[in-house]
Amino acid sequence: MTPLDALQTTLAGEHAALYVYGVLGGRVSVSAEPELSSKVAAAYTTHRGRRDQLTSMIRMADADPVAAEVSYQLPNPALTPVQLERAALQLEERCTAVYADLVASTSGAHRQWAINAITDSAVRQLGFDGQPDPFPGVTEL
Repeated sequence: MTPLDALQTTLAGEHAALYVYGVLGGRVSVSAEPELSSKVAAAYTTHRGRRDQLTSMIRMADADPVAAEVSYQLPNPALTPVQLERAALQLEERCTAVYADLVASTSGAHRQWAINAITDSAVRQLGFDGQPDPFPGVTEL
């Protein structure tokens, strides 16, 4: 995979993350689940920033950023607080895998950006009741 392909794939992942977090945010009750609501909102904001950064990186490479799909499949029905939290965890696990692929396909500033994204996503997974992983996003290790 070329560095540009990896950036485009990561941007596609961020588009999916924003869609899913938007759905989760619309389904979580701010009054009944304020902590979960806050975590989902913070994750949405972080992924929106990442999407914007990736869009800029791709444009700086004189390429057109990949467009978002019309919709994306949710990791689960995402109807109960437990399902909402599990969906957020699965989403972050998927994002971490995409960031790991970006690390493997880039160097310099882009690789550092991906390493920072992996670290942030791995910490966010813990907030969604995930387990620590010595090599987040790299299933073969």
